[in-house]
Amino acid sequence: QVQLVESGGGLVQAGGSLRLSCAASGRTFVITAMGWFRQAPGKERERVATIRYTIPTITNYADSVKGRFTISRNNAKNTLYLQMNDLKPEDTAVYYCAARQRDRDDFSSWGQGTQVTVSS
Repeated sequence: QVQLVESGGGLVQAGGSLRLSCAASGRTFVITAMGWFRQAPGKERERVATIRYTIPTITNYADSVKGRFTISRNNAKNTLYLQMNDLKPEDTAVYYCAARQRDRDDFSSWGQGTQVTVSS
């Protein structure tokens, strides 16, 4: 079992920056990939960015955040990050950290979420 805890959310003005963190614990050795997802009120959950856990240069971003967000990880600290720059009001959502395990094709482990609010 993998446990994930997000932090770093908050209120920021448009054009500002935030850095989200996700601390992983438990059976971290089974993780094959990690990602950030977000969900705004009344909308479907969206994939923001993903990263291969063992090959961190392999990343994938949603078109809406390319050039503004950067996903990274620190294996020694078992921590995932999302650097968010040039934030826009449409980025407002609850952001979730997730992990994919070696025995499953989907993202099966999820954190509790952290709120990001961007004001104009």
